[in-house]
Amino acid sequence: MATYQCPICGASTPADRPIWRCRCGGHLNLEPGRGLSRDEIDSGEANLWRYRAALALSGPPRISLGEGWTPLVRRQWAGVAVHFKLESQMPTGSFKDRGTAVMLNHLLEFGVGAIHEDSSGNAGSSIATYAAAAGLPCRIYVPTDAPRGKIVQIAASGAEVHAIAGTRQAVADAALAASGESFYASHNWQPYFIEGTKTLAYELWEQLGFAVPDNILVPTGYGSNILGLERGFEELQLRGEINRRPRLFAVQAANCAALAAAWAAGVNHRVPFTPEPTVADGIATLKPVRMREVMMALRRSRGGVVAVPEAEIAPALIALGRLGLFVEPTAATGAAACSRLINDGTIRADAATVVVLTGHGLKATDKIAELLAPTE
Repeated sequence: MATYQCPICGASTPADRPIWRCRCGGHLNLEPGRGLSRDEIDSGEANLWRYRAALALSGPPRISLGEGWTPLVRRQWAGVAVHFKLESQMPTGSFKDRGTAVMLNHLLEFGVGAIHEDSSGNAGSSIATYAAAAGLPCRIYVPTDAPRGKIVQIAASGAEVHAIAGTRQAVADAALAASGESFYASHNWQPYFIEGTKTLAYELWEQLGFAVPDNILVPTGYGSNILGLERGFEELQLRGEINRRPRLFAVQAANCAALAAAWAAGVNHRVPFTPEPTVADGIATLKPVRMREVMMALRRSRGGVVAVPEAEIAPALIALGRLGLFVEPTAATGAAACSRLINDGTIRADAATVVVLTGHGLKATDKIAELLAPTE
């Protein structure tokens, strides 16, 4: 049985019931996992369940839509060969399906009922879709200005859509206030979501011929991919499968960059900053729940935070499209950051670099159409 640990009060709790935070109000983390060796990979599964031996679940999945084992393609970018990880090819069109699949299967093991979640769009689409597959009533809180494609996707699953005016934080606050009405299946709070995103580390390791890349760039809001990557590579190192870890770079839109502000200040906690609107709505996060853990993971990896100016997002999105990679603006920030790190010498031409493309372009066709429109 896995165990939850609270970094605030130090309490340990068996992961044998549907909970999403500690009694003290703090967030929960899962204790370190056992990892797996390459001979424990179930090669008959062309999805993330090939790594089931490393997941803190008591049995096989009850629901799956074939999530994981997404393509890893190599392209020339800013004059350098770069691997692009197409998490945009997940069942619901975003990387969120890794975390959702594992989190919901855990919750189903212990009889969860109706659930709700808050999201800028992708997590809501993912959780609503998997809830439908599991037959669970579901309610999703979204910003009123969330991309229409994502709201339509949520509604198509049969979930209730509650649009909330104001900031992304206002949406999270509304979902928190409803935690007494149904189970808060929050991808930002429930630690089994990170248990799912850690499979990205295993998958990159296997797809690169059981090798570790030098650099991984990830568009980052709350940081579940950064924490999942650290957890996965740490487990591989503990099992003796690898002897080093990659540098992790969290990519943010400069207009709303809580992690970048803290990085610039040399601290691991939130510092005051003035957010502005950004086309990269999926990473416009004001108060990351696990901010300290994310910052520490970046520092341990010898990576960092890259803040991408708004003017660089559309050109990166267009350039990706010309390579056959159609992604939403949030995902394009990773490629824009890669250009910056190549140009300033942080990423060498001979390094193995992975850019995670987190969401499909069909998620945000209205915004992309505006970006592609010629200016007068």
